[in-house]
Amino acid sequence: MSDKAAPVDELNRNVPPYRHNPSGWGQRIPICLLAFIAAVISVHLSLYQWGFIENAYDPLFDDGSNRVLKSDTALRMYGILGIHDAALGVLAYLGDAILGLAGSTRRWQYRPWLVLLFGIDVIPLGMVSLVLVVFQAFVVGSWCFLCLVTAAISLILIYWAWDEVRVSLAYLLIVWKEHHNTRLLWDAFCGLRDDRLDAAGEKLLSREAP
Repeated sequence: MSDKAAPVDELNRNVPPYRHNPSGWGQRIPICLLAFIAAVISVHLSLYQWGFIENAYDPLFDDGSNRVLKSDTALRMYGILGIHDAALGVLAYLGDAILGLAGSTRRWQYRPWLVLLFGIDVIPLGMVSLVLVVFQAFVVGSWCFLCLVTAAISLILIYWAWDEVRVSLAYLLIVWKEHHNTRLLWDAFCGLRDDRLDAAGEKLLSREAP
């Protein structure tokens, strides 16, 4: 049975403009695994920042990681936030993993709030990681190996998560353009179901993939 002829309740269907399902487990499981790995790395970095271990692991930059993690910049961030940046990373990456596991393979339509919350957790985290890498180069003047690893993971997570966020936003945009009904848009965002919302989801699915 082709995608166009598939019933609306079939969960795992490719979503144009992509030739895959952005909410499919084949995409979400790798995201969750990478996020969990980044969380474990962040635990190690956090243990050093909190003083529970003497050195952070760094096979490339000698004590560069120690200098970065205990730099004036890191201490100022701790003073502002009340928690070390690595500990925040633990919470954020675990949030990525948990949110990545939640919902069905059609959560882009049936749980848009969850997909957008997932995007809010993944995308800003990646941007913050990139900013911290810039700080390493131009402010601290030292490099932290595991920090670079988690920053790379964050950018990969953005790349993988964006398409699901995009199709959820596209679905909500269809609902708004066709009905201009704030209440219906809210129902769509919350994942409620009725014939008009099912039709909006089917309209997105019926588009031609490039």
